[in-house]
Amino acid sequence: MTPPRREKFPTRVIRLIGTQQLSTALALLPNLPLDEKKPLELVIREEAKPRKLDQNALMWAGPLKDIAEQGWINGHQLHIRAWHEIFKEAYLPEQHDPELTKDGYVKWAFKQNGDRILIGSTSDLTQRGFALYLEQVYADGASLGVQFHANPNDARRAA
Repeated sequence: MTPPRREKFPTRVIRLIGTQQLSTALALLPNLPLDEKKPLELVIREEAKPRKLDQNALMWAGPLKDIAEQGWINGHQLHIRAWHEIFKEAYLPEQHDPELTKDGYVKWAFKQNGDRILIGSTSDLTQRGFALYLEQVYADGASLGVQFHANPNDARRAA
């Protein structure tokens, strides 16, 4: 006789910031289902910090602006949003990594005809993930000969 199939277990996140949350976690553990075919995974790590808004502002006012103004591909300059899409396709992580992306992160979706479409966003990155992403953007821009302003405010003053 086949054992009954259990329901999908919902993801639970408990931020251990006090004794109440610790009690909740301890009460949950003995009640978790044990399943050899579909085991649950217990992960304990430091909370990944979401990306900061000032990181986003720096990206648009700094490297993306400099690359859009100075970068050339096949004799053409591209709009800042085009560069943003190119970099997301190239440098967003392919899969969720708790150190780099928020829970639920997905980079690609698929259309009915099977074509894939980019749905990942830099807003899905953690602080660390966004810092690594920006390093790659800077490296790509430098390979095109872009000279970056030390500070986005410097770019505004020079204009």
